[in-house]
Amino acid sequence: LPGNPPVQTKKALKQRFLKLLPCCRPKSIPSLSESKTMLASATLSSPGFLADSVEDEFELSTVCHRPEGLEQLQQQTKFTRKELQVLYRGFKNECPSGIVNEENFKQIYSQFFPQGDSSTYATFLFNAFDTDHDGSVSFEDFVSGLSTILRGTIDDRLNWAFNLYDLNKDGCITREEMLDIMKSIYDMMGKYTYPAMREEAPREHVENFFQKMDRNKDGVVTIEEFLESCQKDENIMRSMQLFDSVI
Repeated sequence: LPGNPPVQTKKALKQRFLKLLPCCRPKSIPSLSESKTMLASATLSSPGFLADSVEDEFELSTVCHRPEGLEQLQQQTKFTRKELQVLYRGFKNECPSGIVNEENFKQIYSQFFPQGDSSTYATFLFNAFDTDHDGSVSFEDFVSGLSTILRGTIDDRLNWAFNLYDLNKDGCITREEMLDIMKSIYDMMGKYTYPAMREEAPREHVENFFQKMDRNKDGVVTIEEFLESCQKDENIMRSMQLFDSVI
């Protein structure tokens, strides 16, 4: 949304988005014994994530956080049982303890942007997923945010994006907040891009954003202004629809 970048094709967007999700990173093919262990420890069973063997019980005893029951997560999200199982296996592979803290999140995210510094943007993204502000992202937090991004209504997705940009969570986006976001994106992309990015580019993006979004010209963008402006922008609406079939 910031600066309204060119719309990518559905295939390109899907591939890029999946790369950014810890649960969807390509792995080497596990051995049969590893597969059995993975399935045993990651299976989501009703009414909860229950152990079916002594080995499962031992592994679960080492987990800091045990997810809620499958049925409850199905009710809270728009994912199917099978999708939740796949997402949980991936999340468990990356986060064996069942939760991820900010430093772990930044380490995972940095692997996809080795040419730049993604730490600041990863912090902003982490805070958007950490809805209860306890300093960690659980599987429930992860799939809740992912469900909103991928399966929510247009308003749901725009509200999630607004919350990401509203860094101090006071209900409005200031130029300073949007500039911090834009600088973090440029830092993440790296300085050695072609064509080279100009130093004033982030500030120009911010000004374009406010010219489009700040309808009453009071220097801040409210959620009402944000929603109204985005819903009237065909490129933004087209971008939102591209997430419909990512998973």
